Amino acid sequence: MNNYDIAVVGAGAAGLMTAIQAGRLGLKVLLLDGRDKIGAKILMSGGTRCNVTNREVSEKDFETGAPHTVRAALKAFTPEQTIAFFSEIGVELKLEPTGKYFPVTDSAQTVLDALVAEARRAGVELLTPHKIQHITCDEKVFTLFSDSPGGAGGAASRFAAKTVVLTTGGLSFPTTGSDGTGYKIAQSFGHTLVPTTASLTPLTTADSVWRSLSGITVPIRLSLWVGGKKEHSVEGSFLFTHFGYSGPAALDISRHWIRADKSKGVRLEASFFPTVTEEEIAHQLMAATGQEGNRTVRAWADRGGLPARLTEAILYKADIDSGKYLAYLKKEERARLLAALCRAELPVNGDMGYAKAEVTAGGVNLDEVHRTTLESKLRPGLFFAGEIVDVDGRIGGFNFQWAWSSGTVAARSAAKAVC
Repeated sequence: MNNYDIAVVGAGAAGLMTAIQAGRLGLKVLLLDGRDKIGAKILMSGGTRCNVTNREVSEKDFETGAPHTVRAALKAFTPEQTIAFFSEIGVELKLEPTGKYFPVTDSAQTVLDALVAEARRAGVELLTPHKIQHITCDEKVFTLFSDSPGGAGGAASRFAAKTVVLTTGGLSFPTTGSDGTGYKIAQSFGHTLVPTTASLTPLTTADSVWRSLSGITVPIRLSLWVGGKKEHSVEGSFLFTHFGYSGPAALDISRHWIRADKSKGVRLEASFFPTVTEEEIAHQLMAATGQEGNRTVRAWADRGGLPARLTEAILYKADIDSGKYLAYLKKEERARLLAALCRAELPVNGDMGYAKAEVTAGGVNLDEVHRTTLESKLRPGLFFAGEIVDVDGRIGGFNFQWAWSSGTVAARSAAKAVC
């Protein structure tokens, strides 16, 4: 049984970064993954382009019970350092107007290939498929047990390491191998979990009108109301689909809808003019009614630049004849029109769950992890990085930045523990 300084369990974004940084420090590093082909989530991300990071990243871009821990990790390895790191390993990044950074090749494969190549250069030993089922520990060494045969007589493989970094991810996209095994390992060492749910996943609806708009993309502001109080609001691109709602705005609000207390009453509202207030639109409508009374409601609404099918749907929801002249609009009809434009209800009857989730909300409780090192407070020598802990970011490269930052912190901290 070979002995290693650091065993990294899970060869996704966080695992690869952890292994690379540890290898660069001259340590003997073992990187294990349960799948034969690694990096599936990297390849799928950003529409297969891989949104590596964002121009501005702070703890405010994440949902977590320990923002101070996120802040410390982001300070230890910043987006600027991420950009420099990828340039160093041969991946040039480009900044898009949204603030997102992508490889200039527009290919996630470029990112994965460079990370794997750098891991090899750093002397990392990558073994696949080796799914770690459980880990034991005495005072000096961890023993990792794989479900892949490798011992005498076909016995399960075992590996020994002075430190272990769990980078197994959460439960999102289970087809990539995310099955919660890392949670069970963490719990075996006494750790507790913040309840997990899907996050950044599409929402579903039974509303036939909104579903009929499948394929339409618009900028939008979404507001989530719980118990009559607006709890969350996001802005961004929104996509109507044949099953419901997707696009960045819908994905960002999904974790809040999923985790909201439905017993209090939950309502999702949309403003189709996110950069204009309802008061401004009301003023425009009144002015048009007085100055262009012979214009139809449909003609006035079309001037807002919304897709024609969406305009028709909004007027249908407002119960207003699209051919009616503005001069004949009643007060209550104007009120319904404003509500349909600025506070349209988007009924939600469910979500696509972990199967389509880009990240998992919840995870290993960070109160049980040292803030600046990401080392377990319960089992010295055990570290965490990436999605396995209670940190989930919004759309835009934030979850990858957490992977790069937390992986770097875990690697540096594990190296100090070894030395």
